[in-house]
Formats: sequence, structure tokens, C-alpha cells
Amino acid sequence: MPLSDAIPALLVLADGTTYRGWSFGATGTTIGEVVFNTGMTGYQEVLTDPSYCGQIVVFTYPELGNTGVNPDDEESTKPQIRGTIARNICYQPSNWRSTQSFPDYLKQHQIPGIYGIDTRALTRKIRAVGAINGGISTAILDEAELLEQVLAAPNMTGLNLVREVTTSEIYEWSDPTTPVWEFSPDATANSQPSFTVVALDFGVKRNILRRLASHGCRVIVVPANTSPEVILNYNPDGIFLSNGPGDPAAVIEGIATAKALLESQKPIFGICMGHQILGHALGAETFKLKFGHRGLNQPAGLQQRVEITSQNHSFAIDPDSLPAALLEISHLNLNDRTVAGLRHKSLPIFSVQYHPEASPGPHDADYLFAQFVQAMGDARQAAIAKVS
Repeated sequence: MPLSDAIPALLVLADGTTYRGWSFGATGTTIGEVVFNTGMTGYQEVLTDPSYCGQIVVFTYPELGNTGVNPDDEESTKPQIRGTIARNICYQPSNWRSTQSFPDYLKQHQIPGIYGIDTRALTRKIRAVGAINGGISTAILDEAELLEQVLAAPNMTGLNLVREVTTSEIYEWSDPTTPVWEFSPDATANSQPSFTVVALDFGVKRNILRRLASHGCRVIVVPANTSPEVILNYNPDGIFLSNGPGDPAAVIEGIATAKALLESQKPIFGICMGHQILGHALGAETFKLKFGHRGLNQPAGLQQRVEITSQNHSFAIDPDSLPAALLEISHLNLNDRTVAGLRHKSLPIFSVQYHPEASPGPHDADYLFAQFVQAMGDARQAAIAKVS
């Protein structure tokens, strides 16, 4: 787009820092927590990941939109971010899968964006001061006026955003494209599912559901406020706790449900928000990271075993709060040594802070889905042996 046709846009951070650039996507005003993502690919998956609800995302990759967007790469029904920030934008994508340009997609879904600013300087700013509320506007170009709106917005700490993204009704996952997404030769990809999994939707990504289905699971997705009684009425072989946005400590109902489900002694697998909620249910606490982990190359592991992982989270489990008699750390983030994985010492319960389903990202951790399936198989065999 020629700059002569571009619409001016303003970005203001809560500390008064301002950036002026140009609008793409929708016009108007949006407020959210400004965070950065270091991935070189996967902007559409990031936009539609419910874990980003409430946030304005800065992409460190210098140009967005080269490959356009397409329905297959959506991780939910629509973009979940509040806004996006880029150095440069491509208006004419070149990719055989593309069905729409990136700016048109954001405009369709009423998501404002700003480009033409120094995203490197902005990222360094966030690294220095931490994730911070900010606002993008084409309607308010007065810095003081936009700052006033930014300062009135709530902080992420204490914010329950799960209710904004969870499903409103129970449904069984079905996706005819699942075989197309198959990337693990060890996955079963059974035409007849072997296990029933109930997934608590705190903001679940579609590719998590695909991976469970690829590993031979019938997946029933339920709202985050579903009672333990309703969940157990499905007689599931295992229970999955999904990713999601906001402060895990504020998801009171989800923590209470997870705590009640522990008594069933069924296999439980948690990812990201699910990992944090499981930690709370077992007596641990969480804290907010300075600027979080958002990217595709975060190393995680323990005892000389390392996997490169996709991560997206603002909070982490406090290792000093872990009940040592119940839980052990299975993975650490090897950049900052925060807790990246937990394992129960006596029950088939485990969780990770990162995203083994990738989309986008590496496939190093896909084995965790097979591990969950193995735990369900072992539990079934133990139940049969007990009866006989």
C-alpha cells in the first residue's frame, strides 16, 4: 500500500512511551497487554490461539503476511488477540494455500494493527520493563488521551479470561483433515478410537485435539466450568486440561474441578494453563513472569535430555511451593530454569508448560501424547486385572 493511502496509527504504552506508525487491519482503538513473539513462522496460528486473548502481540520477525492466511491454519474459530504490531506488512501474499491476505483477514475480524515502527526497539523495551498494557488507535491520535484509556485497563494478574474463550457447549471433536496433519510415524491414527478423553476447554488449540485424535482418542470437549460429576459420567479413560489465557490463579472453578478429578485417580495430562491449574489443584502456586515465554525455540529438559519447544505463557509455577511428597519436576526451561513440566510421584498425572502439539513449532515433544495414551492403557489393564 502506498504511504500516501496509509492511515496513521498510534501506539501508547502504560509508561507513556509512544510509537507512531500506520494502520493495517481494522481501524479504531484497542487496549491490551503488549507482549512479543519471537517465532519466524506461524503468525496465523498465533493470532487464533486462545491463549493470546487479551493481548497485543509484537512480532519480532520483520515482515508479516507473505504467505497470507487460510482456514486450515486457524487454531480456533477467529483471531483471539486484541491487536498486532509489525515492522512491515505484505499486502500481496504468495502461497498456494492462501485464501486471503493478512490485513484483510484482520479487517474482517475487527482486529486493529500498527506497522512501520521499530519492533526491535519495542521488544527490547518490553524485555527491560516487562509485559505492559498498551493501546493502538487510529481514532485517538492524542498521546495523553490514549494513555488515559490504557491506564484504566485491568492488568493481567488476577484476570480470568478463560470464560471469554471456553466452549459454550459440550461437543465431540471431529476433523476430517486430521490425517493430513499427521507428522509422527509412531502415532496410531486409528479409525476406531481406543480411548475416551474428556478435554476441559480453558482455551484449547485445535491442533491439540488433532494430536489426541491421531493417537487413537475419542475426544469430548467440555466447558471450563463443567462439574466433575458430568465429566466422570462419560467414564473417560483419561482427562485432559487445556491451554488458555489469563491468570491461572483466577480460574477458581477450573482449579476446584481439577482437584476433585484427582480423586478419580484417572490419567490426567495438562498443557500450559492446564499445567498451571493442575499445579494449583495439587497445592502449588503460580507467579507472573516478567515478559513471558513466546516463541518456537525454547529449550526444555532435565538430566541431559533436551527438547526444543513451542511456548506461550505469562505465568509459571513457583518451584518453592511444590508439595515435594506428591510432585517432581520433569522439565525445566533451560533459558531461565523455570518449571516446564511436572509429574505425580504415584498417580498417572503429568503436565508441561509448553506446547507439544506445535502448530507452529518443533515436534520434539509429541511423544507426550503417546505417553498419555500409554498411561490410559496401563490404567485400563490394571482395572481389568483388579476385577479378575
